[in-house]
Amino acid sequence: MKLHFNNIDKSFWVLFLILISVAIIALFSASSTLVYSRGSVLGPIGSQMLFIVLGLAAAYMIQFIPTYWVRFGGYALLAISLLLVYSTMIPGNPLVVTINGAARWVRIGGITFQPSELAKLSLIIVVADQLARIHSEADKQKYFYRTLIIAAAVMLPVMASNLSTAVLIGLIVFCLWILARIPWKYTLSVVGIAVLVLGLGYAIVEFGFVRPGRAMHGPFKRATTWVSRIDRHFTDDGADKYTLTDENIQEVYASVAIARGGASPLGVLPGNSKERDYLPLAFADYIFAIIVEESGILGAAFLIFIYLAILFRACNVSSRYNDMPAMLMTMGLALMITCQALISMLVAVGLGPVTGQPLPLISRGGTSVLITSIYFGIMMGVSREQTALREKVNETIEESLEDAPIVTLE
Repeated sequence: MKLHFNNIDKSFWVLFLILISVAIIALFSASSTLVYSRGSVLGPIGSQMLFIVLGLAAAYMIQFIPTYWVRFGGYALLAISLLLVYSTMIPGNPLVVTINGAARWVRIGGITFQPSELAKLSLIIVVADQLARIHSEADKQKYFYRTLIIAAAVMLPVMASNLSTAVLIGLIVFCLWILARIPWKYTLSVVGIAVLVLGLGYAIVEFGFVRPGRAMHGPFKRATTWVSRIDRHFTDDGADKYTLTDENIQEVYASVAIARGGASPLGVLPGNSKERDYLPLAFADYIFAIIVEESGILGAAFLIFIYLAILFRACNVSSRYNDMPAMLMTMGLALMITCQALISMLVAVGLGPVTGQPLPLISRGGTSVLITSIYFGIMMGVSREQTALREKVNETIEESLEDAPIVTLE
């Protein structure tokens, strides 16, 4: 495998390194409670720095892997991730680790990770590869149903522990259908059925369990938590909204952090956050609130711009080449990063119910950092490979023109 260093996508690398820099600054700012509880800086911060370094190394190496290897590996990774994700639904599974009431983690060989992150990555690769095989109107129906079954197989076990992640996966698959020009009658019918099922499920949980105060059991026992969060977001108002309870403590302190940051365009400046000492898990799902507190509206706008720039760069890369599998894969990965970031930000500023979505590459979490770095590596690899291919074609054209006989008209 020949490494073409001249074809490295510098734009993706700049965006990636900017997010890494923000992640390091935010890590030191938002991890005060974690450092205090563990009595050491090296433990919580050092481990995350290690994952960041590993992520950088992974992105660098993956950008040189041919995309056809990535597409082939996506199927193997999907099979493995499905086994792991479904294993989280097995009661008493010794490999499953429950954190904050959610059985999303698997521990193998002393390493704890979320198999849903692997499932998201592999699903995008596989769905993109399947949709790229469409060559006729008949193929559109065939591969629509095939990708629908694959997506449903992933979303079902993910939904059991993390509804927002399942909805996010569905959104990305829907976007890939649109990019592949799947007929609207298929895509909108799936959206309608999904909305109907979610609405019916909400009504059953709300009136059958939440209001009577009954507990749910089984793989979807967290449904009462989801419904309670939705109820609290859309119904809490007035003075009760700011009455501190165990349920709304994150939202309240996040609102205070946002308010402090909004007092100045530059916020209170990095390292001066007060709410990081009170906001539970400030280094995780609500890290954007700390970023806003310390950098103000300008810092928030800059970070939003960076995530949107990732999507714009992916659009630019995809529009320049006639490679449907690579285009769909690049767009799917970029959409996953950007949409997840926007959802996390909306929740942090109080514009959406609590979802548990981390801020890509910035929130603390080893699995998330590594997988997001792999996203970047694959996108950079697509850009590098296509640029090299275009240069080779141009060189061939130039050589053929040079070898062509010169015809003179007398």
